[in-house]
Amino acid sequence: MNQPSVLEQLFGRPKPVIAMMHLLPLPGRPLYDRAGGMGRIVEALFNDLEALQAGGVDGLLFCNEGDRPYPLRTDRGPIAAMAAAIGELRPHIRVPHGVDLLWDPEAAIAVAQATRACFVREVFTGVYDSDMGLWQPDAGAALDYRDRLGASSLRLFFNIEPEFARPLAPRPIGALAKSVVTSSLADAILISGPMAGAAADVTHIQEAKEAVPGTPVLANTGVRIETVAATLDVADGVIVGTGMKRDGYTWNPVDPERVLRFMDAAAAARDRAG
Repeated sequence: MNQPSVLEQLFGRPKPVIAMMHLLPLPGRPLYDRAGGMGRIVEALFNDLEALQAGGVDGLLFCNEGDRPYPLRTDRGPIAAMAAAIGELRPHIRVPHGVDLLWDPEAAIAVAQATRACFVREVFTGVYDSDMGLWQPDAGAALDYRDRLGASSLRLFFNIEPEFARPLAPRPIGALAKSVVTSSLADAILISGPMAGAAADVTHIQEAKEAVPGTPVLANTGVRIETVAATLDVADGVIVGTGMKRDGYTWNPVDPERVLRFMDAAAAARDRAG
């Protein structure tokens, strides 16, 4: 009998649809709404949570998307606020969830462990010329930190084509995927477009899958109702944010009707795959 994949272990099915839970700007960040405070952040999250779970998504990914401009090391205020917001929602969360704290892997791991998440999405490897400056994550330090927190069961999803950045020494996607799985112990590989809401290159997904056949490869950005079927024909799953938002705009609330249409298209694609 074949061993269930990481995605099947986490989400109970192959080719999961993981929906973004975008947080409004957090305390300590430039766009934080002091008048609305934490109450407004939690209320917006709760409304998105209700729409996404009612629409049948397989998993959730909490992300501090509103914290522009994104730092490479996160202050204590946003870390504490993100953990508190997710903690308030925990009694209402019915599907597996993960954490992404842009762009600080150790902070994301800490929040994930505190909120009993089952996975983290981050950029763990590489050196990049980015909008945030020279970007050099340290996978070894991140995995050591996970171990110190007693979070060894927390799965790590490696974004190997990060948004808002380009690698200083580009490598073929297949070679890069094989390297991060072999040397940096990635549990899953994510392929992204150039920014949130921009489609990933499907040929890159295919190249990564061929290089690491035992590791899931997911489309990380830009999947929409019109493209989810074609994407799932290649990818092992999708992470979707903008495609489920009102008017297809990243900074809008989740649109319940778009969630239903997206999940109907995903279900049809998964049925075809058998």
